[in-house]
Amino acid sequence: MEEMNNHDMETMNSHHHDEPVEDAEIKSWKRKTYLSWLFAIPIAILMLSERIFGMNLIPENYLVPFLLVLAFPVVFIFGFQTIKSGMRGLFTFYFNMDSLIALGTVVAYLTGIFSYFGFVSDYSGVSAMIMAFFTTGKYVESIARGRASQEIRKLLELGAKNARIIRNKKEIEIPIQEIKIGDIMIIKPGEKIPTDGIIVKGASSVDESMITGESLPVDKKIKDNVIGATINQDGILYVKAMKIGKDTFLSHIIELVENAQGTKVPIQKLADKITSIFVPSILVIAILSIVGWFYFTKDLSKSLGVGISVLVIACPCALGLATPTALMVGSGMGAKRGILIRKGEAIQTMKEIKIVVFDKTGTITKGKPEVKEFYIPKKVKENYFWEIAASMERLSEHSIAKAVVQHANLKKYKEVKDFKVLRGRGLEGTMGRKKVLIGNSTLMNENKISLTSFENIIEKFESQGFTTMIVSENKVALGIIGIADAVKEDSKEAISRLNEEGYRTIMITGDNERTARTIAKEVGISDIIANVLPEDKVKKVEHLQKEGMVAFVGDGINDAPALKQSNVGIAMGTGTDIAIESGDLVLAKGSLIGVVQAINLSKKTFKKIKQNLFWAFAYNTLAIPLAIAGLLHPVVAEIAMALSSITVVTNANLLRRARI
Repeated sequence: MEEMNNHDMETMNSHHHDEPVEDAEIKSWKRKTYLSWLFAIPIAILMLSERIFGMNLIPENYLVPFLLVLAFPVVFIFGFQTIKSGMRGLFTFYFNMDSLIALGTVVAYLTGIFSYFGFVSDYSGVSAMIMAFFTTGKYVESIARGRASQEIRKLLELGAKNARIIRNKKEIEIPIQEIKIGDIMIIKPGEKIPTDGIIVKGASSVDESMITGESLPVDKKIKDNVIGATINQDGILYVKAMKIGKDTFLSHIIELVENAQGTKVPIQKLADKITSIFVPSILVIAILSIVGWFYFTKDLSKSLGVGISVLVIACPCALGLATPTALMVGSGMGAKRGILIRKGEAIQTMKEIKIVVFDKTGTITKGKPEVKEFYIPKKVKENYFWEIAASMERLSEHSIAKAVVQHANLKKYKEVKDFKVLRGRGLEGTMGRKKVLIGNSTLMNENKISLTSFENIIEKFESQGFTTMIVSENKVALGIIGIADAVKEDSKEAISRLNEEGYRTIMITGDNERTARTIAKEVGISDIIANVLPEDKVKKVEHLQKEGMVAFVGDGINDAPALKQSNVGIAMGTGTDIAIESGDLVLAKGSLIGVVQAINLSKKTFKKIKQNLFWAFAYNTLAIPLAIAGLLHPVVAEIAMALSSITVVTNANLLRRARI
């Protein structure tokens, strides 16, 4: 509903804080459904045996009291919130799906009491059946809506729990909440940095991929800033705490996610608009039917029976099932293909998408550096070159070093002495009597190693966006290695298909423009947005939304706010938990072909939802005149109502035949 039902609000208010709201709602409707049918099934057996087969399973004098007793808990206990919400809607003139259910069940139940006065037939059993069908529909709907996002809690869990600090010249460990601005924190290799600060001693590389989305660790030295929750790699850092609590970068990201939440259009809006007109119309028709029949027949029992039939046949149970059943089938189809639909709203908005924005690292690319190219002059033996390079690099923790070792794939390594990591430049060490240096041009120039014969190769590698490393021995350059984040095998195909179907594709990245253009060109994207800070991704998405509906595809924590801000957030299942929790759709396989499939699945699922809404109302449109004409007994009306629900469910299951 566009406005939340009162019982939905009460469910939210009463749930346990550690339990998602939707989980509590699912459990609530599940319990109501099971208990309702526990009483409704005996009622159905009694009604069918007596009214269709003419068999009285219990004495006729006791039948009505027995039905009243059985129906009471179904209508007034398990259906209490529905009755309360529906009746309030009638008095406040905000008509919702509960209004017809509430009026139909209460009037039907009261006929059981009035039947003792002899002027009306008993329909009390029908009231329980209506409510049982309704609670079943709500249970199915609550499952389809899925579980609540817990992204904020997941973000909070990313931070370090404790911090090692120096106080009174002693090293102590304290909870992160007790850190004060100015405290000196000690972060050892492999540990999370507790909070934002500035390095006062030491040097290391820091994995900031959780925040920036960039796969390569960033070299850090004295006076460099570091971010809380990022991971120290290979050196001990002494960091002065500069920001704590709500002022930290992580807290800022959390705030962005919170702000971007709740901006999407509820999928039920279409149904609600129809219902807001449909429900009061049915109420007027039901009242006019009762008055008209009583005026012409003077038979109150028949008049009430017609009125109840109108209310029951118009009961929007099928309408309640129309959306969730199609969503459940669509979700199942998607799950088999690794497409997880987390938010039903995405099905409604996906068909309007005009722009698809891709994060680069971990989305278009693998997020893992690889040796892309290398150049070794003929005078140098290739095996010898890789022996030297890998023997040195295996002593480093840097992800670039790991890429070299993996590419060399040696069984045996040379012994390295006097090994040193030269922060921001490379590595040095000795093998036997030979001094070996591996690193960038700066390191080579510092050691006066000539690169004259390699200048064209270095320029070529750098123009392709590679991280370029020169291997030298005794002041002679032996060769060059070009390392880059590799594009996923199917990224090019997926983006090509999107381009062909008329979508505007854009790549967004924190990388420099040269590297970004290289990757974009490789996969067929012409529009790029480079050098983007995490908090600016949201602004870029907002700006693009002025041109049309935007889908954002990402995998890192820094993508979470943009995933939320976009009209449809598509998260890579190979990414961080927070990105997955922020996505409306999740691609479990981490393949961009899934984006194309997700769009097709969404379009077909939404088409099926529209068909279901049509069938839900088609039954009413055809059957309401019959009910007004007095040709539908309330029990028959109830069966017709059930059939409309079955039709909707069957139609939803036909979605399985669709090709995506």
